[in-house]
Amino acid sequence: MSIDDDRTPIAGGSTDSGYFTPSEQRYTAYDSDDTTDFDDDDSVVTRAPHQWHFGADLGLLVLRVALGAMLVGHGLQKVFGIMQGPGIDGFAKFLGTLGYQQTTLLAWVTGVTELTAGSLLVLGLFTPAAAAAALGVMANAIWVKLDINEFLGSVELEALYAAGAFALLFAGAGKISLDRNTPWFRRAPAFGFVFLVLAIGLSVATLIVLR
Repeated sequence: MSIDDDRTPIAGGSTDSGYFTPSEQRYTAYDSDDTTDFDDDDSVVTRAPHQWHFGADLGLLVLRVALGAMLVGHGLQKVFGIMQGPGIDGFAKFLGTLGYQQTTLLAWVTGVTELTAGSLLVLGLFTPAAAAAALGVMANAIWVKLDINEFLGSVELEALYAAGAFALLFAGAGKISLDRNTPWFRRAPAFGFVFLVLAIGLSVATLIVLR
């Protein structure tokens, strides 16, 4: 190799394929990085990464408040019988027609879960737990109400509730929430997965043990 050769060897390389010019080395090092680019004089240009924006936080706020408020309303109907709701006794009888056992206990659990999860979603507090609880309730509702002979199984409303809860489970509450300084806010997907497993387990257990 002559002293005029400006190529630099790479580990384990040969004189034919194991050498790159300095510019080639820079290109090879950065070409696989989605956040970099090159201009005409071969200098590295760094692109700013995608930023989370206020619109996303506002959208999550609207989703949280809408879903949470509707869950609170259903919980009030079940627990207190207001807004033309069935109350605990009426809801327990309805659960009996669906084949559930321990219907009074299950009616209380369902009503209180909707009240608690809905309130927490509105506040943006303990969002993974609240969203998982809502998702578990909706999963059971979809399972027992599904009718394959009807349009969308006749569970459009429950499916929308479940989709909203699932989105919040993995996206988190957004910055306009009481969760913004918590570990589950910073690691929403990881906590979402954990609580999704819990929601699935509790839903299956309810169907097996109480039905």
